[in-house]
Amino acid sequence: MDYLAFEKPIEELIIKLEKAKELGKDGSVDVGKTVTDIETKIKSTRKEIYGSLTSWEKVQLSRHPQRPYTLDYIDALSDGDFIELHGDRGVKDDKAMVGGWGTIDSQSVMFIGQQKGRNTKQRQFRNFGMANPEGYRKALRLMKMAEKFNKPVVCLIDTPGAFPGLEAEERGQGEAIARNILEMTKLEVPIIVVIIGEGASGGALGIGVGDKILMLNNAWYSVISPENCSTILWGNWDHKETAADALKLTATNMKEIGLVDEIIKEPLGGAHTFPEETFKIVKKAINKAIKEFIDIEKDTLVHNRMEKFSNMGVVNE
Repeated sequence: MDYLAFEKPIEELIIKLEKAKELGKDGSVDVGKTVTDIETKIKSTRKEIYGSLTSWEKVQLSRHPQRPYTLDYIDALSDGDFIELHGDRGVKDDKAMVGGWGTIDSQSVMFIGQQKGRNTKQRQFRNFGMANPEGYRKALRLMKMAEKFNKPVVCLIDTPGAFPGLEAEERGQGEAIARNILEMTKLEVPIIVVIIGEGASGGALGIGVGDKILMLNNAWYSVISPENCSTILWGNWDHKETAADALKLTATNMKEIGLVDEIIKEPLGGAHTFPEETFKIVKKAINKAIKEFIDIEKDTLVHNRMEKFSNMGVVNE
């Protein structure tokens, strides 16, 4: 397990716990009380640390190398029956955007989401979770397929942004994202969006229009990353912590201003520490959301979704 700087006190306690358990393996030394005391201390330390995280620390958690990614969630939520679908039928198959059919407790759904990589080779293969235009066009193709078969769409957002390369702009990155936003607004099946990690800029919005927007409490959602914001305003990354606070990008901030509907609380210690428990919590939240919208008339569903997003950003002075 990798530990972030602010998690070091927990790492030290876990090392002590492992040493105590190792010492008591042969039964010659009674370490029961010591183990119990350390476990209690770990719980209290986690509560202290994770109960007072700064905006920047939450950004760091959202990028934790052991944090579950989209395919991890899909495999856990779909009971192993996920069938991945490929290609945009135009250019190629974008490996940064994944999607396909799966079931959640006997309910067929179309999963769509950005996928990052665990190591250097995988990160290059997945383009660090940054989709090209063909990725967003693949996502739209799958959404239209779900609409054809009258099945809900579940979008899992985890991206540092859409790919900003010249070739992406040449193939119409802005148009692809804008088209998705327009078409998702009009889609006649329920759309459940879950922000599981990073939710940056248009890269997130390209699959981020939904009837229910859920967000894990250690994820972030913003028009720009703290580092890029710092670079634009101060010319370097040195003020990223200040930028993170100013951007109001945490789940709590998003809920307060009405950009997300519900915060999904991760287990104390984060999704990277307790992935299996996190999967269960997320599955329960998605199931609840699907049941909330599955029987709504199509016209009403689309009208309510349009009203929902039209009312975002309204300010009274």
